[in-house]
Amino acid sequence: MAKMIYSMLLSLDGYTQDAQGDFGWTMPDEAVHAYINELGASLGTYLYGRKMYETMVYWETAHREPNQPAVILDFARQWQAAEKVVFSRTLAEPRSARTRIERAFDHGLVRRIKADAAHDLSIDGPELAGQAIKAGLVDEIQMIVCPVIVGGGKRFFPDGVRLELALLEERRFENGMVVLRYAVRN
Repeated sequence: MAKMIYSMLLSLDGYTQDAQGDFGWTMPDEAVHAYINELGASLGTYLYGRKMYETMVYWETAHREPNQPAVILDFARQWQAAEKVVFSRTLAEPRSARTRIERAFDHGLVRRIKADAAHDLSIDGPELAGQAIKAGLVDEIQMIVCPVIVGGGKRFFPDGVRLELALLEERRFENGMVVLRYAVRN
């Protein structure tokens, strides 16, 4: 069975965006982006909420912008090749290929998607991932920690959840970012 992976960039104090909704401080350099591409090589499906999908749909056309570095083009190719499932009650139609919309996050549906998947799945966005964590669907957590403290905002982890984790890998980068990969034990 494929793994479901929750992976996001976050501040050292545990936020994916600050209190104003800004996440510009999460921008990885080429070395970090290349490693994120390595981590994403096993992915065949992305699960998104509407807001995260609207942020990530940039990758559908990123390759058309002039002078893109190779790491950007590599990620764009990975993203375009993957299936996307967007959970939204309001999105009328997808703005990218290989994308379908589901009106509600249904644990049974997600379990079936996971069971039928030939490649790993990524669940992105703290709200959607929080639902999957609470339902016991997440197998791995990848925290890409940025060297910044933002003091508040949208938290990486949901409240009220206790997980036992096993460290799979830690990797430090010259820009101060650290990637922590954990397997969920329970």
